[in-house]
Amino acid sequence: QVQLEESGGGLVQPGGSLRLSCAASGSIFSVNDMAWYRQAPGKQRELVADITRDGKSNYADSAKGRFTISRDNAKNTMILQMNSLKPKDTAVYYCNADIISRSSEYASYWGQGTQVTVSS
Repeated sequence: QVQLEESGGGLVQPGGSLRLSCAASGSIFSVNDMAWYRQAPGKQRELVADITRDGKSNYADSAKGRFTISRDNAKNTMILQMNSLKPKDTAVYYCNADIISRSSEYASYWGQGTQVTVSS
């Protein structure tokens, strides 16, 4: 059994910062690509940023220059540091990871999501 759990969402004023965390746990052999997605009300889920196991990152245009993705392979964790937040960043943020389990099964897992609300 593999699980992803996000934390760190909340309410923040425009221009503020939040730090989202994602932790993978369970019967894990290896965590490969990891990513943050978000889904705003009435909109499709969209990629925010992703990062490979060796640390190569990619950002959506909306996140470039404001968000930073990082990971700790030893702890199977991932961070999204979000600065200069805008109301349009309001969404449920989801953690996603491609994981090989100890039983050699390869699957893409999702967390339950954490709400980020940017409002004055």
